[in-house]
Amino acid sequence: MKYLFKLLLALFFILLINSPIVSKELDFETIRKGVVQIKVFSQGMDPYSPWQAGTLSASTGTGFIIQKDKILTNAHVISNAKFIQVQRHNQSEWYEVKRLFVAHDCDLALLQAVNPEFYKDSYSFEFGAIPELNSPILVVGFPIGGDKISVSRGIVSRKEQSTYAHSQIDSHLVIQVDAAINPGNSGGPAIQAGKVAGVAFQVATRGENIGYLIPTTVIKYFLDDIQDGEYNGYVELGVRTMNSFNPDLRKYLNIPDNLDGVLVKQVFKGGSAEGYLQKYDLIVSIDGLPIGKNGTIILDKDTRIDFVEVVDNKHAKEPISLKVFRQGKMLELKFPAKKMYDFEYMRNSYDTGFDYLLLGGLVFQEHSRSLLQEWGKSQETQGGSQFLYRFFYFIEDGLNKDVDSDVVFYRKLAHQTNSSSDYFLNLILHSVNGVLIKNLKHMKEVVGREMKNEFIVLRFRDLKTPLILKTSEILKADQEIKKIYHLDK
Repeated sequence: MKYLFKLLLALFFILLINSPIVSKELDFETIRKGVVQIKVFSQGMDPYSPWQAGTLSASTGTGFIIQKDKILTNAHVISNAKFIQVQRHNQSEWYEVKRLFVAHDCDLALLQAVNPEFYKDSYSFEFGAIPELNSPILVVGFPIGGDKISVSRGIVSRKEQSTYAHSQIDSHLVIQVDAAINPGNSGGPAIQAGKVAGVAFQVATRGENIGYLIPTTVIKYFLDDIQDGEYNGYVELGVRTMNSFNPDLRKYLNIPDNLDGVLVKQVFKGGSAEGYLQKYDLIVSIDGLPIGKNGTIILDKDTRIDFVEVVDNKHAKEPISLKVFRQGKMLELKFPAKKMYDFEYMRNSYDTGFDYLLLGGLVFQEHSRSLLQEWGKSQETQGGSQFLYRFFYFIEDGLNKDVDSDVVFYRKLAHQTNSSSDYFLNLILHSVNGVLIKNLKHMKEVVGREMKNEFIVLRFRDLKTPLILKTSEILKADQEIKKIYHLDK
């Protein structure tokens, strides 16, 4: 009997040691070996004055080691970086790193230390599954206010699709936690059962201790995408949808009462669904997953989420399979996923300059979110309603059918030649000497060809009166303006 008791006791301890609760948790010392403080010196370009650089600034963030010699962090931590250094706990030296890949559409970046000595006696994290609701989680990082590593304990409180603040346009799955995520924590690992369950990246603007994590599905998408040596980015279904609750609309479209699904409201140019889906199609399922009347699918036992999450996890050319109810018939559609480039202008710009054209002191640039934000701070926003409308409804209202990108005359560098041009300020260019302008590059080509003529005739959208510039005066004025405003330096 005593022997049997000892045997059972030994078996109990073996099972306990190998249980997920005990064996998979990491001790604090191990965690510290894999978490990295990042120091960044950055300088972006000024979209309102695209010929000059912005202010040089210094900031800090967090990252963590993966794949033995790589560092994962947020894209916003190292955006516009000119120089980046990293340091681990108990290291006295800062080590230079290089950027390998940056994904602004999902706020992730992969770095690598130049000197392999940085990785000596380090720990490389592994990734786990999406955590369950109400489960405990650790958020680790280097928040501002000190240079020591910090650990916050929290609870997973929500899983949903939400807009990523870094780009201001891209929406992906996020995990909400009630752990404190402060400036400097960005890019740090959220750990559960000894593995990374997410990356800390943003906080709620209202409320206290509400933080958000990038889940491992998004992280793995990023890491899979770069396997070919290039980050290509997310694909888009390219539709606007609406719920199918309205009984009158269902009767009008002859949708059976027992048929769930989400209605297609609009199909966008350039999206994956262009040429396949139509307005008022009822999407019943995606890749075999039933879609509810509110447009959601089951993510797990805790959560329903927008059906586009399925598309979000696909790479370019991977098939999208839909079951669609259209005009009384059930259809099976299958088409390849693809990236939708028409949304690019709505995304915040980083790590690049802003192309422009100077024409007689008139400054032209393609519309973009970065330009719009800086333009809004200027004192020259009068008459800008057209600029605002075409920015926000460029895709939704089909304004991109005949152009790739709007070109706006948003600023002038004052000179005698352009003293009568204020009437046209903040308007969208339509044509140059009768040639419809597709984008800024096209405008440069057309202007270059037309400079042999005596006049350049600029026509703007929704305006009958043209702006006429004399070619000989333009050439002379631009040389003087570059010297006066120091654009030639």
